[in-house]
Amino acid sequence: MRYRFREWRTTLKSADGIRLLGTLLVLVGCCLGFVALADEILEKETQGFDEAVVLALRRADDPSTPIGPVWLRGAARDVTSLGGVTVLTLVTLAVCGFLALVRHFRSLLLVLGSTVGGAVLNSLLKAFFARPRPTVVPHLTEASAPSFPSGHAMLSAIVYLTLGALLAQLTENRWLKVYVLSVSLALTFLVGLTRVFLGVHYLTDILGGWMAGLAWALFTSLLARAAKRRSPGLREEVRTGAEVPDSTNP
Repeated sequence: MRYRFREWRTTLKSADGIRLLGTLLVLVGCCLGFVALADEILEKETQGFDEAVVLALRRADDPSTPIGPVWLRGAARDVTSLGGVTVLTLVTLAVCGFLALVRHFRSLLLVLGSTVGGAVLNSLLKAFFARPRPTVVPHLTEASAPSFPSGHAMLSAIVYLTLGALLAQLTENRWLKVYVLSVSLALTFLVGLTRVFLGVHYLTDILGGWMAGLAWALFTSLLARAAKRRSPGLREEVRTGAEVPDSTNP
């Protein structure tokens, strides 16, 4: 027991241990933030604020017309589709196909587990809270499921952050890692904002989706970290990166 405690203390003081502690703190913060926000929504404390934000994005004399140039509405629809089930499914399948080609089957299972598990969690949360969609302005795109938490915000956070973290492991260059993770965050951020702009979500729906999605992505990253410690095969996949195996030497 004393040896294990000493080993744990040494790990915690290392750079890897600091990253682990930081991940845990952000994960706990997201969970607590989501619970606090959900409590406010259930008590309808945010309703006035949410409706004011949605109305602020429409013309005062015509709530069916969003503010900004004409092309912005089309651009918002294009960007919001990046968080839709169809696009996210295609992206996930494409990445899984790549992982299968390079024979990273353990990583493939981690990606599938993260995305499918996140989708199930989002459906359960929507069914539990059953928050109606905004009605103060006309919707500029189709939306039918309950509003909180936003599926587009939550699932884009799960998929893009999980895939971004996976791609970041395939390079040792720090700036490439920063670039990949920055793109993942930017996509998640833009998808969430377009949902409010199009009038199909309140801002608190998006915040809840971001927090839940980030928490799930961090949780699965911790599971992946634990799996790597116990699976030599998974460690080897990460070490070899994206090298395509030689088909002549199975």
